[in-house]
Amino acid sequence: MAIQTAFALFCLYAGWQFYHFLLWATGHSETAVLRPSSVEGFLPISALLAFKRLVVTGLWDTVHPAGLAILIAAMIMALLARKGFCGYICPIGLISRGLAATGKRLNMGKEPPRWLHRGLTSIKYILFAFFAVTVLNMNIQSIELFLRAPYNLTADAKMLQFFLHPTFITLGVFAVLAVLGMLVPYFWCRYLCPYGAMLGLFSFFSPLAITRNPDTCLHCGKCSKVCPGGIKVEQTLRVNSPECIGCMQCAEVCPAKGCLEPSLPFIGKIHRAVPGLLAVGILLLIYFWAIYTGHWDTEMPAAMLRRFYAM
Repeated sequence: MAIQTAFALFCLYAGWQFYHFLLWATGHSETAVLRPSSVEGFLPISALLAFKRLVVTGLWDTVHPAGLAILIAAMIMALLARKGFCGYICPIGLISRGLAATGKRLNMGKEPPRWLHRGLTSIKYILFAFFAVTVLNMNIQSIELFLRAPYNLTADAKMLQFFLHPTFITLGVFAVLAVLGMLVPYFWCRYLCPYGAMLGLFSFFSPLAITRNPDTCLHCGKCSKVCPGGIKVEQTLRVNSPECIGCMQCAEVCPAKGCLEPSLPFIGKIHRAVPGLLAVGILLLIYFWAIYTGHWDTEMPAAMLRRFYAM
């Protein structure tokens, strides 16, 4: 939780810096502020299109390069450390955790029946399938036109305005999601997040997983109750579900010493801190690589960006 909180605070700082950059870019301030490229992490559709372009052409997106770097880092995390991006990086995951804790304190939080849980879980995979099919059906020319379009160039500004000046309907949707997040733990993450669905498909092939020792298991059910993904941990020997985010909460609440531990094939049990450190390490490694190779900051001149944002 400490790692996720630190990243959430960083996102707030980046948003604050981007807000002041926009003030300068739109002529409302004389103080020039550098645009924080990390805000591109909130543009998943643009990054997904840029990823297809990279796979097909080998060309890195120069409009929102940091967004593509963050997407690739999240994919690598999922392959090596379960859905580490969801468990340790994503600020929405931290909000969901806070809502779940609030619901528990108010005695509001309830686990839905398994049949309903399975049905609701399919929603995010359907949403991701829609985006994936749309991207796959777009040819490279269409993708390049979108990536260079004024709409995509200023998508980060539109995203900020969405949060700074929400409509009544937007506030209503946020309120409903907040209440649902207190009634059903991690409602958004479990059932609605297409980004998490995509990473779940990658994490299915991860060698890292929580393993349960049936000889020492007390079958107390604490691990299943605390699991953000709603996984019945006490009923499996190896948690290989795409809903596992590698957060280690199940291992932390387990009263039986050594019963639940992360492990790797041919290596065996590893320290509980490894998944989190691995997730952060992958993100930082991709970040420094992108900085060193010029794949982090946009190649568009500040004067050109200022003209587009002013429009």
